[in-house]
Amino acid sequence: MAAPPHWVGVLLTPRVPGCTCGCMGTAHLTIDLAALAANWRALDALSAPSVETAAVVKADGYGLGARQVARTLLDAGARRFFVAVAEEGAAIRETVGPEREICVFSGHMPGDAEMIAAQGLVPILNSIEQLTRHFESLPGHPFGVQLDSGMNRLGLEPVEWSAVREVILGQNPALVMSHLACADDPSDPMNHRQLATFREMTEGVAVPLSLSATGGILMGPEFHFDVTRPGIGLYGGLPFSDAAPVVGLSIPVIQVREIAAGEIVGYGGSWLADTPTRVATLSAGYADGLIRAMGNEAVLFHGDVPCPLVGRVSMDLLTVDVSHLPEVPEALDILGPQQSVDDLADAAETIGYEILTSLGPRYRRSYI
Repeated sequence: MAAPPHWVGVLLTPRVPGCTCGCMGTAHLTIDLAALAANWRALDALSAPSVETAAVVKADGYGLGARQVARTLLDAGARRFFVAVAEEGAAIRETVGPEREICVFSGHMPGDAEMIAAQGLVPILNSIEQLTRHFESLPGHPFGVQLDSGMNRLGLEPVEWSAVREVILGQNPALVMSHLACADDPSDPMNHRQLATFREMTEGVAVPLSLSATGGILMGPEFHFDVTRPGIGLYGGLPFSDAAPVVGLSIPVIQVREIAAGEIVGYGGSWLADTPTRVATLSAGYADGLIRAMGNEAVLFHGDVPCPLVGRVSMDLLTVDVSHLPEVPEALDILGPQQSVDDLADAAETIGYEILTSLGPRYRRSYI
């Protein structure tokens, strides 16, 4: 039976290299753990020798697998880890071992006491309510404190800190920290306002102090204090422009077809061919973290050759103009040496954090 006139051919996705189970390939996410370790070492080198460089592995290691990420960073030299919630800390405890400190940004939430105690987690307490909960349910258990130096997101405000400071310091906290709101822009005056507030709030405090994540590290030693907490820079994202790329994503082609001038592609007919066009349909979409806002904006690559995404991103599919390629591709790359997570984020008017942490579970993952 003849193929329908639009079809160039139906391409089955390539088999997974080395696979003997008969499965067909899916989109392939590669995570370069050597690059991850190199990024930690580079950020560590930017700090004075007396400053401890920790590692943030929240959100399942920024979407890349918390256990694999934590093991790599432990081997690179990290000795303190930060997660968002207690469950994330429990997930990496066995990986990092019993002695390594795991700090929980969300603090001591209701119902967390048993897990905090059993896993030896260090909640970063953010409010008078959390302080009360922790001291009553786990007296003597290690904790840290977050101060609000102006971001107005988490932490004790200056008036609250003044009221309870001596009580808290009498309990010997493991860490006193704050967080910069505008560190992605070193020229923003908010950075120095927060620095001054944090210095004022911690004057005379004789426990480890921490203010900076990746952006603060890059702004220089006055922001470093005793502990830095790199996150996005470890994973290849801005503002650490010298970061080694950590993530690659190759998406297989399902089908290629010829589109006549005047025909549309995808939902809503948002892309109209003005000349005859060869369009490839690829097996990934917003269910895999390639968000809908990339439609008609993002670019994929065949080697070094850019191929524009045409039409809307679908739940499981992308459509890409491959008219200019000399052969029908088996797959196209959307993340890799030619395009970082921040480049892709720009196409969707978002940030690299959202791209990384949205990468879905359907990808075939390989750790290099």
